Amino acid sequence: MLRGVVSARRQRLLGVAVVTVAFCAAIALYVLSLTSSPAAVASAAGAAQGSARLTLQTVAAIGPRYPNPDWVSYLARKPNGKWIHSTNLTVPAHSLVRVTIYQYDSSTGLRNPFFARVQGTTGKTMQLDGKTVAAVAPAAPAHTFAVPQLGVFVPLAGVADNAKNQCAEAPCTLSEAHHTITFTFHTGARGRFRWQCFVPCGAGYLNGNGGPMQSFNYMAGWLVVV
Repeated sequence: MLRGVVSARRQRLLGVAVVTVAFCAAIALYVLSLTSSPAAVASAAGAAQGSARLTLQTVAAIGPRYPNPDWVSYLARKPNGKWIHSTNLTVPAHSLVRVTIYQYDSSTGLRNPFFARVQGTTGKTMQLDGKTVAAVAPAAPAHTFAVPQLGVFVPLAGVADNAKNQCAEAPCTLSEAHHTITFTFHTGARGRFRWQCFVPCGAGYLNGNGGPMQSFNYMAGWLVVV
């Protein structure tokens, strides 16, 4: 009788141990999925010496070709013109980087109006559909491109909710409703800097700050200065 009780207790302990290991493994895989770096996308050479070009797009839903198809996301264009689902960007040190962002998502708005002003770019301005602006209305941004360690904060105005021909899945095309945002900033010494969106655009998560907002390859990434 005692032997049976001990055996049952061992089985219960073994079951608890198996469940605990499985739970820890699931947490580890989830954390890895949030923090792992995707393939790097190098900037293209600029027209002038000591310059480079980055081309990005932001989309309302990445689409069924990718994991988490309903998540908002950034994409980057390689120098060969191919769009890739990556937020791991490489730019040269001590250079002028010209960034072009095609913004396809609708407005969510900022919780902190501080991020409505363009900062850290040449002249503290950006080009919004060809017009030079220094700020947008706090309710206007769909996303931001921000590299806090470099002092770069750029608000990305959203397209109208009723705009015709809105993009349904990535990569979006220039024939679909979008804004074109361009700006330049200077890089300094080599380093690895986190960049991210500061608009709470993680729909379905607490305060909009979960899911794609926490995940590299979506609304956060690395800017590697080499």
